[in-house]
Amino acid sequence: MARPPTVKRTINTPVHNRSKASQRQRLLGGMVAVANRDGYAAASVSEVIAQAKVSRPTFYDYFADRDACFVAAIAAVHARLDERVRGTIAAGAPRHALTGAIAATVAFAGEHPPEARFLMKEALAGGPAALAERDRGLAASARLVEAAFKRVDEDEEIPDLPVAAALGAVQRVLASRLRRGEVAFGGLAHDLGAWVESYAQPAGSRHWRTLKGRAAPARSPYLPPTALRAPAKLGPGRPRIAPEAIAENQRQRIMFATAELVQRHGYNGATVAEIMRLAGVEGRTFYRLFADKEEAFSAMHEHGFQYLMAATAGAFFAGESWPERVWEAFRATVQSIDELPAFANVAFVEAYAVGPRAIQRVEDSRAAFAIFLQEGYRHQPEDREPPTPAALEAVIATIFEIVYVQTRARGRPKMAGLLALLVHLCLAPFLGARASDALIDAQLARLT
Repeated sequence: MARPPTVKRTINTPVHNRSKASQRQRLLGGMVAVANRDGYAAASVSEVIAQAKVSRPTFYDYFADRDACFVAAIAAVHARLDERVRGTIAAGAPRHALTGAIAATVAFAGEHPPEARFLMKEALAGGPAALAERDRGLAASARLVEAAFKRVDEDEEIPDLPVAAALGAVQRVLASRLRRGEVAFGGLAHDLGAWVESYAQPAGSRHWRTLKGRAAPARSPYLPPTALRAPAKLGPGRPRIAPEAIAENQRQRIMFATAELVQRHGYNGATVAEIMRLAGVEGRTFYRLFADKEEAFSAMHEHGFQYLMAATAGAFFAGESWPERVWEAFRATVQSIDELPAFANVAFVEAYAVGPRAIQRVEDSRAAFAIFLQEGYRHQPEDREPPTPAALEAVIATIFEIVYVQTRARGRPKMAGLLALLVHLCLAPFLGARASDALIDAQLARLT
């Protein structure tokens, strides 16, 4: 029987689609490369298409603008990470879902450092849409973990802490290392896995898995009588005070105006002209005191942080036992944050948009807060493994992630109701989850 004639396949659509997919992937890869090299602010369409080697019209075939491409790149990288997380969770026991997700995240960062740096560091600089996409990715990973936890028997122990916040903290810990050029993470996955396991509780009795506020304590006696705020504008005419005092008044008005405008419009959306108008100063005054917007932003960050640390340290050293000192310290911290919402936005949301110096200040502030945990090593039971330095870093990174989430979601953080959760995050790695809960319950009982 004669063989039927061979039909040459000339279906063009799949080939065309593959070509278009390739162009889109090149643009996404170009965005990752340019943002990693120059930062979000300098990741222009021109730079991206030059990196991707495609034409400008081709770019606009796929993306409405630079920000749409940036957000799509975040989504694409997180999809790759989620695939890794999903596979790792599926291969292990359900109770190990969170440690598996952490191990997968660390492994992904080691194997794909450019993509990981883009997702875990540069995405934080990209404005509201980029932050929303970054947060959606973390929420998706957290749902994978929580779905596995639902298959665990009630008497089996699983970590009792907010999963999305913990995963966000892991990304922040990795971002610090990637920013320094590290690509080999040694025992980091083990250390972070041991850290989350220190919160283990029977699955049926978990009560720290959400950011649900509790009763807020009374205002800390270690805070100043009134919250930090901008000074009043000086009256007309020549003020009868020293020139240095006049300059300081103007300086602080500019700082607070910068914080307020950044809260309204984001760092990239705030302009010097708007700052001057809100502060009530002329251009020559602004530029005599600050070189540019970044310097004014940095001054506000430093001013607010010094206020926050002074309040926290004063409260910490007033307590009797270490757990009580942690409670009082973070009571002052959360209430200071609630009273300074514009500063919370500066320090916990917008700093990554400013550049390397601002990011370094964020990481320095994380290290400063870790000092309050060091005494925990003296109170740890002998039968518990001490938390590693990476674990302490992760504790503070989780707290920063929670403040970031609350500030982004609400505008005003409302952290005071989460005091018990933050103290739980600090105490459990040293004392164990049950002992931590007992101490927190005693503190909460005093509120009633």
